[in-house]
Amino acid sequence: MVPVYNDASVPATPDDESLAYIRQMLGELRGVADEKGADMLCYLLEMAYVEAGDLMSGRRALSPKGLKRNEAAGVAVKPAGKIKL
Repeated sequence: MVPVYNDASVPATPDDESLAYIRQMLGELRGVADEKGADMLCYLLEMAYVEAGDLMSGRRALSPKGLKRNEAAGVAVKPAGKIKL
């Protein structure tokens, strides 16, 4: 079951409206995934739903713009080519 947050105390700003839309879509997608029996997808969508709720309620801060996160350092992007056995 998707948790429901009471966000009535949070003032509506354009960012909050965007987050509310994203959260609503995540809830709907989770329902579709649940109907199909996609348990892992349900879990991931629910985690994103909870994250959006936390951002809206102020329990978690938005990431600063321009911050580069989770970069892969020194990892080859292109495949090496055919593997000869």
